[in-house]
Amino acid sequence: MERLIEDIYRTQSRRVLATLIRLLGDFDRAEEALHDAFAAAARAWPRDGIPANPFGWLVSAGRFRAIDHIRRRSRFDKSVKDIEESLYGSFDETEIGNVDLIEDDMLRLVFTCCHPAIPADAQMAMALREICGLTTEEIAHAFFVPAPTVAQRIVRAKTKIRTAKIPYEVPEADELPERLDRVLHVIYLVFNEGYSASSGEEVVRADLISEAIRLIRLLAGLLPHPDVSGLLALLLLQDSRRAARRSPEGGLILLADQDRKLWDRQKISEGLARLDGALRNGEVGIYTLQAAIAAEHARAETPEETDWKRIVSYYDLLLSAQSSPIAQLNRAVAVAMVDGAERGLQLVDAILQTGKLESYHLAHSARADFLRRMGRKTDAIAAYQEALRLCQQAPEQAFLRKRISELSATAERQ
Repeated sequence: MERLIEDIYRTQSRRVLATLIRLLGDFDRAEEALHDAFAAAARAWPRDGIPANPFGWLVSAGRFRAIDHIRRRSRFDKSVKDIEESLYGSFDETEIGNVDLIEDDMLRLVFTCCHPAIPADAQMAMALREICGLTTEEIAHAFFVPAPTVAQRIVRAKTKIRTAKIPYEVPEADELPERLDRVLHVIYLVFNEGYSASSGEEVVRADLISEAIRLIRLLAGLLPHPDVSGLLALLLLQDSRRAARRSPEGGLILLADQDRKLWDRQKISEGLARLDGALRNGEVGIYTLQAAIAAEHARAETPEETDWKRIVSYYDLLLSAQSSPIAQLNRAVAVAMVDGAERGLQLVDAILQTGKLESYHLAHSARADFLRRMGRKTDAIAAYQEALRLCQQAPEQAFLRKRISELSATAERQ
């Protein structure tokens, strides 16, 4: 039962939170109610069984516990009496079964986190915390900043929402375009956390992947736009490889070693169609370019058939549109497939020398792989060990340990 409750928390808690924010009108109050609801579930469900509608049970339990807290406070502080009455008056039990309303709650949460009144760095931290459920420490690791800095950004964002009375809503159609870039970036971050979890025991978090794709589909219905189509294409093409990315035991399988028969051809077909539509309508944005790169992998029936030269050219365009060290790293990997591991190593070393990816384990892992391919086993082991030191995801850690063990064994035989 404990495992089932943990699974429901992982897959449902962010949607429960999104609805509680709408019903309670406050992020902190909703977060407290969420934890109270799951604490109540941990007590009641082993005794009574899991309800037919866990989502509805949790929303109701969280809301009524929030009202109880406010009622107790109102005995000593009359200023919160109006809050208690408004919460009683604003609730309709049928809302819990309204699928459209519930699905809109997650989109409301995205747009609220991305409100232009909130600083960009705080938007990202807030989104990862509220939409993905990441801890402050996990977000700090993702952004390469101290955990207290992340905590301060989240507090400032919540304070801004409260003091500026930012509405918890999807904006009107004429306001959508100016908010689009931020919202797309948040959905992209949600997907990335699902596609390659920053920590934990799993390679992927299917709940976040599905939520990101669901959100971008909702957005596509609200605002047909080439960038929206490009991001949807990217997410579908990336997600098409999900089943092939991990072994039956949960281990990580690299792209070159994946069984491509396991790739989801229906997602690939839709992704390619969405990409074609994005390329034919308007300027080519950064997500469309990334989708074009993913499409090259999707079209190749074997790793050897991958058109790495074209992929390098797409990365060149991507970097000219928006330079980032992660894109530079990915380009270095593609260049190494064209010009050899030594050239890839030169590019990665140049990136690391800037200090921008010094704490990013995948940069050191890529460097290690180039050294391994060049036969520099001792240096490769040291680079893999540095990647292992920085890595927080269990399957990736196991993969890195395996590489180190294999290289150490061959070095000893020589």
